Amino acid sequence: MRPIIRGIGLCLLVLLAGGIWFASYVFTPSPAATDTVVYIPKGVGVRAIKTLLADQELIRDDIRFLALARLSGTSARLRAGEYRIPPGLNPLQILRLLEKGEVLRHQVTIPEGMTARQIGAILEQGNWIDPHRFAALTTDHQFIRSLGLDLESLEGYLFPDTYSLARGEITEESLIAMMVSRFRSVWKEVTEDGAPDLVRHQVVTLASIVEKETSDPGERPLIARVFLNRLERKMRLQSDPTVIYGMENFSGNLTRQDLQTETPYNTYVIKGLPPGPICNPGKESITAVLHPADAPYYYFVSKNDGTHHFSTTLKEHNRAVHKYQRSKTSPQNGGKNTS
Repeated sequence: MRPIIRGIGLCLLVLLAGGIWFASYVFTPSPAATDTVVYIPKGVGVRAIKTLLADQELIRDDIRFLALARLSGTSARLRAGEYRIPPGLNPLQILRLLEKGEVLRHQVTIPEGMTARQIGAILEQGNWIDPHRFAALTTDHQFIRSLGLDLESLEGYLFPDTYSLARGEITEESLIAMMVSRFRSVWKEVTEDGAPDLVRHQVVTLASIVEKETSDPGERPLIARVFLNRLERKMRLQSDPTVIYGMENFSGNLTRQDLQTETPYNTYVIKGLPPGPICNPGKESITAVLHPADAPYYYFVSKNDGTHHFSTTLKEHNRAVHKYQRSKTSPQNGGKNTS
């Protein structure tokens, strides 16, 4: 019996030592002194995750991590994504965090008045998308139809807002779909009082011009009214931003020749609205077109302080141009200096 007892005792000692050895790994806190951001790509297994965490010095690169993942039942439930891991977590706590899938989310703001290409550039800065693929999708008719829209381009329908994005969840397609969905929600909200006189594409197109013409929210209903009054009288809109949008390369200085160069978007040359939006307008600009100010104005000119002077007659307008623009050598007059 003594050999048996000694054997059992030895086994117990080995198990105890193994347990202590295993527990010393499981409950040893991470040596990291600050929060650590780690990204777990889709499709990687627990071995690759072990290596990623070890490279960030969150755990020791040890076979015990694999055993812990299996024993804790987390090995098949670790979720991809970007995580912010606080300092001092032990390997078991880190596994539980990855199992919950509480990924790090980033608030990315798309300002009003950006074009689709400018939006792509903003998103590229955060390494969210490939800007070339993003731009291509905004004019891909098959993709646009898959979103339930019958348009030549998604310009104007990528709603400017703050979006909560997580690494590994975003593709160019999903991000565009998210922005179009947000546009639909806002459109439903601003038209809940009834259908507008203009069709939706006309409203969005005019709203995009209003967006580019003024940075003063209080002026948007007045700017919208000027353009609606001009459309009613079949006057050309003569908006500088539409000229710029139609140019392949804009130097920053709009010339008289630019105003006279025919493009589909040059409202000094074409009659009525351009074929589509020139940027992606915000809710306030869309609302301004749907609910413009009640005013008799047909002209406006920049006062060089972020606001505009509005006029009813050409004579009054020319006086305002002389007053506010006499020191300027640029021929810009768009909707601001319409003649």
